[in-house]
Order: sequence, then C-alpha cells, then structure tokens
Amino acid sequence: MATLIATSADLAGDRALIARAEAVRTAVAGASNEIESTRRLTPALLDKLHEAGLFRLLLPRSSNGIETDPLTFFHVIETIARADASTAWCLSQAGGCAMSAAYLDLPVARAIFGSDPRAVLAWGPGPKVKAIECEGGYKVTGVWSFASGGRHATWLGAHCPIYQADGSPRLDATGVQQERTMLVRNTDVVWTDIWNTVGLRGTASDQFALEDFFVRSDHSITREFDRECRENGPLYRMGNGTCYQVGFAGVACGIARGAIDNFLEITRKVPRGAKNALRENAVVQSNLAQAEVNLRAARCYVLQSMADIWQHLCAGAVITVEQRITMRLAATHAIHKAREAVDFAYNAAGATAIFENHPLERRFRDIHTVTQQLQGRLSHFETVGAWMMGADADLTFV
Repeated sequence: MATLIATSADLAGDRALIARAEAVRTAVAGASNEIESTRRLTPALLDKLHEAGLFRLLLPRSSNGIETDPLTFFHVIETIARADASTAWCLSQAGGCAMSAAYLDLPVARAIFGSDPRAVLAWGPGPKVKAIECEGGYKVTGVWSFASGGRHATWLGAHCPIYQADGSPRLDATGVQQERTMLVRNTDVVWTDIWNTVGLRGTASDQFALEDFFVRSDHSITREFDRECRENGPLYRMGNGTCYQVGFAGVACGIARGAIDNFLEITRKVPRGAKNALRENAVVQSNLAQAEVNLRAARCYVLQSMADIWQHLCAGAVITVEQRITMRLAATHAIHKAREAVDFAYNAAGATAIFENHPLERRFRDIHTVTQQLQGRLSHFETVGAWMMGADADLTFV
C-alpha cells in the first residue's frame, strides 16, 4: 500500500468532541480534591461525563456509541488529565473496554451498552481464576484486581483461562489454552477495597471476586480483535490494546502539561538562600525549555504515528505487527518523557511542591503511578528493540 502522509488536520481530531472535554474540564478540576479524598469519581462529575458522552467515545455506533477515531480519543483524555489524572485514567480504561461491544452478538451488545446510556465496562487481571464449561456457558471462579473505574461501572470483565467440564484445559488448534473474558454485572461480584496507593487514587481500581458464577456463552468474548470482531469500522481493525496505549499516553501528556503550567505560575518565587527568582535562573530556564520540547516531541510522535496508521485503517487495512510496534514505542516513550517533565517541574519548584495543597504534589504522585502500570513498563523498549533486530520478542502487550 502506498505511503500516506498525515496532515495537521488529521492530527487535530474531532474538534467538536474535544470541545466537550474542554467544557467539563473546569468541573473535573473542581472535583479533583474530593476525588482524591474519597478515592472515587463523584456522582455529580459522573453525571457531567455521561452527559458529554465521554464514556462512549470508542463504543460502536451500532450500540449507540460515538465510535470516534483514536486521535480524538488522545486529545480528549489529555484534556481531562490536565484537570485530574484519575478521571482521565477511568475514561481511557472505559473507552478501551467499550470496544468489547464490537465482539458481542449485536442484540447482546445493545442490551448491555445500547439500552443504558450510562453503561460502563471495567476489568482487571486475575492470576488464579478459571472458567469451567457447562451447559449454555461457564462457571466462573476467581479474584480480579486493578479494575480501574469498577466502582462506577455497570458491567465488569473477568478474564479467564477455559477448562472443560472434566477439569482439563480447553486448548486451541495450536495447543495453547483458550482464554475468554466473562461479562458480569457490577452487582454480581463481591468487592474488596484494596486501592490505597501513591497516585491515581480516584480510579478506585479495587478487587472483585466471583465464586462458581454462571455466565452465558454469549456474554463472553475474546479480546483478540481479529478472531470474533463483528464490526467493520477502522477502529475495530486495530484492537483495544492500541487504543489503551494511545489513551494512557494521553493521560501522561495531560499530567505533564498541567505540571508545566503549574510550575510557570510560581516562577517569580525566590528560593530560600537565593538572590533571584526561579525565572532568572539560567539552569531552570534551560531545563524548562528541554522539558517542553521533549514533551511536545513525544506527544507529536504518538499523534503522527497514530494518524499514519489511521489512514491505512480507513483505507481498508488491518493493523500490522510493525504498526503495533510503532505505537507501543511511541506510547511508552511519551509516558516517560511526560514523567521527566513532571520531575523537572516538581524538583525546580522546591519545597513549594511537597505540600498536599499544591497541584504539583499530586501530579508527581500520579505520573509515577502511571509509569508503574503496564503501559509504562520500560521493558516495552526491550520488546521493540528485540523485534527490530529479529530476535525473540514477546508481543503479548504490543
């Protein structure tokens, strides 16, 4: 296929949808302290996010979703993250999960998502879980954690290895055990509050459990988009993994942009023992400029790479391994350049930034929590490097 070159218009996204995020950003910022203290998105803010349709950005139109493009998704998440990282993280997570509707039979997708304008799906991993085949579906047992946004979700996804009724693993044609994600109502599970963390406290990424719970076959999916995807749109020819990368890079870039903005508000400060204000310090001037250009460059790499891939998808292609590698590289790079920018702002601000009432304190904690999550793993660079050299590369999270 001929190389397509994305223009500035391609990078801009859907301005009307981004404007919705801008319109609620003040409300998000106003709720941020309560979100932090209660470790939940507030009911009033959830109302505004639902009214703006921000939980439905990646949901198929056939299920009353918006089905926007991934560049618009990045801009929306970045915009919200400038106000509150936990809110942006929940929206990004819910966006990727909503793409599951593309893998469900249409009547089921409409029953879960289309008939409920406040439908939200959340999920998390579970190391000791199982789904045993039975008549009409599965019996599911296990404990799942890191379910970001699960407390305000209407549905939850429980990812499970599949076992036959006799207890033996259900293998695919290549001899690998099959895995599926079971969709259950929030009210079906037992919750445990485990989310006492350094940052992203408002995501309420708690733990939920099921015990021998029946799930109908048509309420289970595989997350491998190329196996069971029903939708034909370009968004669903790339899978939710790539959208997660784009979204969580947006979270990181939004945190960093907010941190630089917060720092610029205090540059008239004269540090203790210094003669001049921060703004007169040549080292601070140079480091600020480098933080700014590195953040802008990393952000642009994400957007340009995604725009190029999106044009290919819109032309009828399916995302390639090479394109997935590019997005993994771009997203991981952006997350860590964002972390460097926040570190600069926090360190340059001195003792001002250590108090809970200063936004740099929270942004510092939030970005360092982002880098500890799956999307920020430095080992992703190892995967990309191995693939580039033709060595063995684990593409599980690419």
